[in-house]
Amino acid sequence: MEQELYAYSAIGERPPLRWPGGARVAFYVGLNVEHYLIDRPSTSTSMATIALTPDPMNYGWRDYGVRVGIWRMIELLDRLEIPASVLLNSDVCPFYPQIAAAIAERDWAVVAHGQNNSTLQAAMDEGDEQAYLEDMVAAVQDATGRRPLGWLGPALTETFNTPRLLAALGVRYLLDWCNDDQPYPLRVPGMISLPYSVELNDISLFVTAATTGEQYVRLVLDHLDQLISESETAGRVMALPVHPFVISQPARHRHLAAVLEEIRSRSDVWVTTSDAICEHYLASEHHRALAERA
Repeated sequence: MEQELYAYSAIGERPPLRWPGGARVAFYVGLNVEHYLIDRPSTSTSMATIALTPDPMNYGWRDYGVRVGIWRMIELLDRLEIPASVLLNSDVCPFYPQIAAAIAERDWAVVAHGQNNSTLQAAMDEGDEQAYLEDMVAAVQDATGRRPLGWLGPALTETFNTPRLLAALGVRYLLDWCNDDQPYPLRVPGMISLPYSVELNDISLFVTAATTGEQYVRLVLDHLDQLISESETAGRVMALPVHPFVISQPARHRHLAAVLEEIRSRSDVWVTTSDAICEHYLASEHHRALAERA
């Protein structure tokens, strides 16, 4: 079986893509704000207790993000005047209403991220998934005042029906398909794929690869510099996925601050949100040309 969601497109054969103000890279912070169920295994710092119910070691580590890490993150983003693209589980809204209120107070994008990060809809039938997605979008809109324009599946999961069901709910971009440095049209009318990153994801780097803080700074800025070097006539997108229970642990947080301070100082980087990138791209000649080919 072959994928039918998007057409193949070689990046060097595409028309020019330009960002506002002559920027060469459009950059956004993908701030994952998540709720986890107490009786299911998930992202863990230790495998020793992952099969236990409850699992205080790993659940508590994740829970640090909504109790402490998110507030450290908010303070940093406010200080640097960097808007977040909040990848939001809808269950965050009733369980942590202070977080939902803080998001609603800021000019941040809100991206649908499932109901919680313990439920993956990959095995859902279409009717169940449609009800699940409708409930999620309504809960996010009610709590934040924003209807999500984007989607990131919990653990980047979808069914073959997900893009079409999301499009019917007004969602315009997917972040799940981490296969490009530019947005591109999907074969779902009005919907695009927008770059996200498993390579720069703090879980991949710190939990899986045991990256040090100093290595993180160098790796993220090397990634940015490479994109800038390639983007004289064809702009690129850089996503920085972060989780408050990982990167906003005390020993790591200052390294994130160093990265964001440097990126904020670059005149050739458009520091923005995933929503703004989507809206600019959908209005571009680049998108129109590729959509005709798709």
